[in-house]
Amino acid sequence: MAWRPVRALAALRPDLPQVACFDTAFHADQPPVARTFPLPRRYRDAGVIRYGFHGLSYDYINRALNDRILPTHGGVATGGRVIVAHLGNGASLCAIHDGKSVASTMGFTAVEGLMMGTRSGSLDPGLVLHLILQEGMAPEAVQQMLYKESGLLGVSGISGDMRELLQCDAPEAAEAIELFVYRIVSEIGSLAAALGGLDHLVFTAGIGERAPPVRAAVVEGCQWLGAVLDPTANQADATDIAAESSRVGLWVIPTDEERMIAWHTASTV
Repeated sequence: MAWRPVRALAALRPDLPQVACFDTAFHADQPPVARTFPLPRRYRDAGVIRYGFHGLSYDYINRALNDRILPTHGGVATGGRVIVAHLGNGASLCAIHDGKSVASTMGFTAVEGLMMGTRSGSLDPGLVLHLILQEGMAPEAVQQMLYKESGLLGVSGISGDMRELLQCDAPEAAEAIELFVYRIVSEIGSLAAALGGLDHLVFTAGIGERAPPVRAAVVEGCQWLGAVLDPTANQADATDIAAESSRVGLWVIPTDEERMIAWHTASTV
């Protein structure tokens, strides 16, 4: 289905170059241990692995951080151990070491990992089996629930939009935000372990760029890593939101996936 427009355009304009920019490409060089599911080996051989997503966003942030941000902030060392938090309606984290993706929270599909606007994020696989085998839900109904009816929307019962939840006084909204932050902090801990430490934490995408209370709560949960927030800079959505005492660089960098598509296209044709 996805290839039909490509084939149709190729038939009409066989001389016109077409470039595919895959959202998984940035993660393609992750070590095998980070991509392998503990399933029978035949599934891995058939391509059932952790692919990761939001790669165009991570590619852009990686380049922006090292090329434009760090060199202009007091000569802070570039590269190193970075976790990028792409927090939007779809949300994920990526661990980057010296410019290369080494681990990510999304895997075979974009429903794994963090809790999102309407997606559940990671669950006990046995729960999915329970819903189908014991609760009698059809697989299609489970799929609909996990992708469209869960996450912030499902927990709050109000909205999957973080802006609405931050403005809402209902306890269910606060519970959804708390769980969203808890999952992020927990996964940051996992990725920091994969990196062997943390030098920089970058926030990007809609929530990451424009939700100071969420950033503040995440950084508070990362104090054990040496992260200390500058509240004034954070409230102003500044680029550098780390306090002087912070041992971890804290950054807010707007992503630009369209620019990366243009760059890869221009580099290819």
